[in-house]
Amino acid sequence: MDYIIYFAITIGILVFIHELGHFAAAKLSGMRADVFAIGFGKRLFGWNKKTGFSFGELPKDFDGEGNTDYRLSMLPLGGYVKIAGMIDETVSTTGEGLNQFTKEPEPYEFRARPLWAKIFVITAGVLMNLLLAWAIFWGANFFHGKPVTQTTTIGVVADGSAAAKAGFLTKDKILSINGKQLTNWEDLRAEIFVHTLGEDINVKVLRDGTEKNLSIKRKLIPEDETQAEFIIPDNTRPAIGEVIPKYPAEKAGLKANDIMLSIDGTELYSSAQTTRLIKSNSGNEIKLLIQRDDQKMLFAVTPGADSIIGISMGTVFMGKSTMKTYGFFASIYMGWKDIEKVTDLTFTMFGKVFSGNIEFKKAFGGPIKIAQMATTQADRGLASFLYFLALLSLSLAILNIMPFPVLDGGHLVMIIIESIMKKEIPIKIKLAIQNTGLVLLLLLMAFIFYNDIISLL
Repeated sequence: MDYIIYFAITIGILVFIHELGHFAAAKLSGMRADVFAIGFGKRLFGWNKKTGFSFGELPKDFDGEGNTDYRLSMLPLGGYVKIAGMIDETVSTTGEGLNQFTKEPEPYEFRARPLWAKIFVITAGVLMNLLLAWAIFWGANFFHGKPVTQTTTIGVVADGSAAAKAGFLTKDKILSINGKQLTNWEDLRAEIFVHTLGEDINVKVLRDGTEKNLSIKRKLIPEDETQAEFIIPDNTRPAIGEVIPKYPAEKAGLKANDIMLSIDGTELYSSAQTTRLIKSNSGNEIKLLIQRDDQKMLFAVTPGADSIIGISMGTVFMGKSTMKTYGFFASIYMGWKDIEKVTDLTFTMFGKVFSGNIEFKKAFGGPIKIAQMATTQADRGLASFLYFLALLSLSLAILNIMPFPVLDGGHLVMIIIESIMKKEIPIKIKLAIQNTGLVLLLLLMAFIFYNDIISLL
């Protein structure tokens, strides 16, 4: 249920913002917008000035006379604004749908407006998604700032772990990755899990006062760092996020924000390790050393028969860290720099997919993956969800401006071609291009959706 709710919220916001751009630009350019729809297919319900609020489809002979029908449609995977005189995927290829374009255009129609107005309307949706991402990035920099974990020294590397197989040892200090010098953990993580995705990496470490080079094959690095133990910064400890009522942890006196230091004398360094130790002591009393504020306290806890004590866990870095903040105008600049970084990363990812370095299914996700990620980020808090929304909004902008039929970029290309030719492309050719693009896009969506399902099995 959470997946459905957060998917609906995420897609609803992104589609509304995108289509609002097209709608507002059309109105400002003197064009008539007949429909503003969230979703595709049959009309579930909607409102317009002529009929008021109504359920189901409008009569076939309905003429809004310039009054937009705001509607929610059956398939919640997108939306559209139907602009008078514009040839798109909503136009029927027969009857009146086609005949309307054989007449001289009315002044309020898309095809009657000047080139600048057409370009403005076509690109407005992309611009709105771009502005949404920019606004969220600005807010993140201004209100929250960027955390800087000032270490590149690795914490405990367990025997047999992914990090151990990659060649790392406890207390290795990472100096550079593929020649890039590193001074904080955030840059380190970005180099390993983002910027070098699909590539083998060369890591220079300082080990016992001596520099060593580690050549690590990509297959030895987990695809998702959040779902597999890999390297963690030194001085990291598991911390209690929530204590569930009526479970052993609450009865023992544990509280949220307690930092967990050891279990029966074994030093703790990660949530996964802590969970393993608790499960291995099912039904047996364990001595848990925690730090609460500036005090260290010892608690006796007995995991239940289900091997849990009733807590949710995260991790906390206990070393030196800072929060880099920015002023109002500096945040605007940093927000744009964030857009540049994500855009560069997106096109780099496309290149790696086409070159075969990254599998298609690992680079692209459909509704199920979006729902999973939206729910995960929402559980982490509003700031994390908004940041995810910004990334998705920017991705939508980049995808939509691609010169592919049906997408905004495809419409833009045809407008430019018509401007150069100084005449309209024949209606039937336009419709053929649009419908072919639509079929290809639906096939691609079906393939992505199939990969989503397979990833769950």
